[in-house]
Amino acid sequence: MKLATLKSANRDGQLVVVDRALTRCVSVPTIAPTLQAALDNWNEVEPRLRNVAAALESGKVQDTHPFDSRACAAPLPRAYQWADASAFVNHVELVRKARGAEMPKSFWEDPLIYQGGSDDLLGAHEDARFVSEDHGIDLEAEVGVITGDIPMGTAADDMEPHIKLLVVINDWTLRSLVPGELAKGFGFYQSKPATGFAPLAVTPDELGNAWREGKVHLPLESSINGAILGRPNAGVDMTFSFFHLLAHAARTRNLKAGTILGSGTISNTDRSTGSSCLAEKRTLEQLESGSPKTPFLKFGDVVRIEMKDDQSHSIFGAITQTVARR
Repeated sequence: MKLATLKSANRDGQLVVVDRALTRCVSVPTIAPTLQAALDNWNEVEPRLRNVAAALESGKVQDTHPFDSRACAAPLPRAYQWADASAFVNHVELVRKARGAEMPKSFWEDPLIYQGGSDDLLGAHEDARFVSEDHGIDLEAEVGVITGDIPMGTAADDMEPHIKLLVVINDWTLRSLVPGELAKGFGFYQSKPATGFAPLAVTPDELGNAWREGKVHLPLESSINGAILGRPNAGVDMTFSFFHLLAHAARTRNLKAGTILGSGTISNTDRSTGSSCLAEKRTLEQLESGSPKTPFLKFGDVVRIEMKDDQSHSIFGAITQTVARR
């Protein structure tokens, strides 16, 4: 089942069910007006939404509309919680190596997670606006999950039923601001502006066997101005599965329905797959030649991020965002 949120007068948008071809959609106001409303009552609402999705596929729904991803907000335009992890620890190790910082062994055993800004999440075609190019504007291509209610202390082995939807994410980062913020010992804030999302949130079964063991086993392609940056596989070299990441997040707190958790920048040790962010590409250039050659993003650059299945069908729709001046 594929779900999207159309922009509307309601700042939380209007929930629609979308067909697998990404050509038609239908609103479901009598079932759930918004995605958050659906998540709040998922056990009751999900079967009804699936019935609509099945009817949509079979052509039995009359009141459909053409699906236009440009009319979409983020699946959750604002969320009760947006948190991001660094599940691809080889990426963390590489970036730290470039600045001469040794990585603690605990990073391979205990996940890194920070809590981001959840009040302003960007749709797939919304411009990403920034104050200055000097801040080191960078993309980060990721996959993520949206959860139902998760009780405190839920174990990783019991986590799968709590994952309701999967998403694709661009976790924008201002690299020049990161060192100063981390040096304070209190985490990211100004260096993490509004996060972008692909238009569709999909149930895990939409991925078939590509969703297994709490990981998405498909490549995620990123490009800048039409030039491919990378296609690393999101299921390869992911040190911590989403089951383990969520168990870590829920260790001392309840997670409420509508929590979004990102994987962190997707990265493979096989460098032929390319990179999901410019920081990694620049790090590899520095390690190879002594200095980075690829610049960070400039105003007017267009970032595209998309995941396709084995038949080259888009699963989540594409993120296509232009870097713009505030």
